[in-house]
Amino acid sequence: MRISYNWLKNYVKTDLAPAEVAKLLTNVGLEVEVTEVFESIKGGLKDVVIGEVKTCAKHPNADRLSITTVDVGNKVLQIVCGASNVAAGQKVVVATEGAVLFPFQGESFQIKKSKIRGEASEGMICAEDEIGLGSSHAGIMVLPGDTKIGIPASDYFKIYTDTIFEINITPNRADAISHIGVARDLVAAINLSKKESVTLTIPHISENLMGGAVAGIR
Repeated sequence: MRISYNWLKNYVKTDLAPAEVAKLLTNVGLEVEVTEVFESIKGGLKDVVIGEVKTCAKHPNADRLSITTVDVGNKVLQIVCGASNVAAGQKVVVATEGAVLFPFQGESFQIKKSKIRGEASEGMICAEDEIGLGSSHAGIMVLPGDTKIGIPASDYFKIYTDTIFEINITPNRADAISHIGVARDLVAAINLSKKESVTLTIPHISENLMGGAVAGIR
């Protein structure tokens, strides 16, 4: 049985971390065999932010490269960019040092400070396929001019993250074959072990509609 941590919190108002929830469920007989992180875009676009290209000049040692300076909110980075459509004034998606990207095709890679044809590069201005948002590699993504800089790309693109519990439901626990059933046990476990007073909340159906199934939950 696959249970969503986010969905459980619709029924149980708690700030307990997923690991603690898994432990409590296991202790009351709903054994959590596997805990898995779900992200609507793999990697969650961690360390990827929205920036603004302040300057763009031809690379002195490469005809098809440009040297840009990009304001990412808290600092200005020098980035060597190979996209033909890069220009000053654009709002763009910037992978900063340490970001691990999972492209639409190919293997993941980490962004590091480097020198490209003798010029320092402190990040990467991204095309949509390089961050797994789509298949286009026609050029870098250019965002609307009123886009706020410095915000995480995960917020801008509304990346959905969750923790999924794989629970071993025994034949005598048909009552737990649902999120509501698991939530009932979690309420009891919290009240017993944490000495708290939480209750089971059944949200109105209009508050619990989602656009589709998440990570194969049933």
